[in-house]
Amino acid sequence: MEGGATHYNPRTVDEVFQDFKGRRAGIIQALTTGVEDFFQQCDPEKENLCLYGFPNEVWEVNFPAEEVPPELPEPALGINFARDGMQEKDWLSLVAVHSDSWLLSVAFYFGSRFGFDKADRKLLFNMINEVPTVFEVVTGNAKKQTKEKPSSANQNGNRSKSNSKVKGLDDKSAKTIQATDEEEGFEEEEDEDEHGETLCGACGDNYASDEFWICCDICEKWFHGKCVKITPARAEHIKHYKCPSCSNKRARP
Repeated sequence: MEGGATHYNPRTVDEVFQDFKGRRAGIIQALTTGVEDFFQQCDPEKENLCLYGFPNEVWEVNFPAEEVPPELPEPALGINFARDGMQEKDWLSLVAVHSDSWLLSVAFYFGSRFGFDKADRKLLFNMINEVPTVFEVVTGNAKKQTKEKPSSANQNGNRSKSNSKVKGLDDKSAKTIQATDEEEGFEEEEDEDEHGETLCGACGDNYASDEFWICCDICEKWFHGKCVKITPARAEHIKHYKCPSCSNKRARP
């Protein structure tokens, strides 16, 4: 079922990996920044529903494909039935685990269909293994990067990359990360390696020193400013930032 994207068949390892990344990005969006909409669409009163991710980074909650066998492996059925029977974070984690399994099955379906040999399959797996799983991104367990990762931007010049940690900062600069070109040498290299392990809580991509980031004061996850529609100028006026997921959390009926 490819309702959210144009039909195409990736035939090389790189094409299959890009297909995987697009589908993964869509699913991560559904389970993080789009979680409120996703929650509402998973109505337990409906029949079996599935979460689909498409190569163009779009997600969709829909019924499974009617054709048998389906064109592609199908995601887990009935994700909506468990929605109200467990804690929301546990339900999202469960959906994330099944989504990881589905993403792998689709990728290696293409590998099998187009005759990838042992070397190609190994390369594809290694490429996939370099990015965090959906489960790791959704639960914040991707190398536990949210506790103390990228250094903050320093508007007043009184803090450095090497001693800046998320929990240790108490001003608004603690919430932003911007490129700094003033530090050199081994210390900077060490910090870049450490910060490179930090992942955006929305898209799951790695930290880059030339991008603006912001940290949620509630869940302590870091986000690209562009992923949560926050600019550096706007961040200057935010005393306590809440990411979309934390902002949307409320008592469920």
